[in-house]
Amino acid sequence: MYRLLGEIILILSVVSVMLASVALAASRISLNRNVWLAGFFVEVLDFFYFPLKFFFFKLSDTRKLDKWMVSLKNIAHRNKFANTRARMIIAPHCMRFIECPASSTKAGIQCISCGKCVFTRLKEDAVRFGYKLYIVTGSSFVKHIIKEGKYDGALLIACDYELNKVMMGLKGKDIVTYGIPMLNDGCFNTKVEYSKVIETLEMFADN
Repeated sequence: MYRLLGEIILILSVVSVMLASVALAASRISLNRNVWLAGFFVEVLDFFYFPLKFFFFKLSDTRKLDKWMVSLKNIAHRNKFANTRARMIIAPHCMRFIECPASSTKAGIQCISCGKCVFTRLKEDAVRFGYKLYIVTGSSFVKHIIKEGKYDGALLIACDYELNKVMMGLKGKDIVTYGIPMLNDGCFNTKVEYSKVIETLEMFADN
C-alpha cells in the first residue's frame, strides 16, 4: 500500500516537473514568437507559480518569470481581448507627475489633464479608442473598479510583477486582460514606451 502510494507520488512529481519545465520554456519562447497551446501553458504556470517563483528567487530573478508569463498570457488572451466590447485601461499612479495636483478616490487618481505627465495624453487616447482610464495606487483598487461598471476587457500598464498579479487576480472574473510592461520598476517616475501603448490600442481598434 505505502509502496504504491510512494510510486504514485513519484510519478506525479515527475509529471509536474516536466509540465512546468515545458510551460516555462514556452513562456520564454513567447518573448520572440507565437506559441502553440499558450492558454494551456498559462494554466500550468499559474498553478505552479509559487514553487517556480521560489526557484527563480534562489537561482535567477523573479522578474524574469513574471515577464515570461505576461508575454505568454498576451498571446493566449489576444483573440479573446479582440472580441471584447467594454474595455478599460488600468495604469499605475507611479507614472504621474511627482507633484500631481489630481485628487484620489476609491476608484483611483482622477486626472485633471494638467499636461505635466503622460496621463494627459493617455486620458485622451483612452477616450479616442473607446476605453475608460483608471489610474490606481495599488492592485486593491481594481476591486472597486470592477464594481463601478461591467467591463469585459482590461488593458493593463504596469511592471511585469503587477501585470502578472492583476492578470491572475482577474482570472475567473469574466474580464480578459492584456498587458503592456513599463520600461522600469519603482514607486515613482516610472515610464512606459508610449509608442507601444498606441500600437496596442490600434491593434485592437478594428475589433
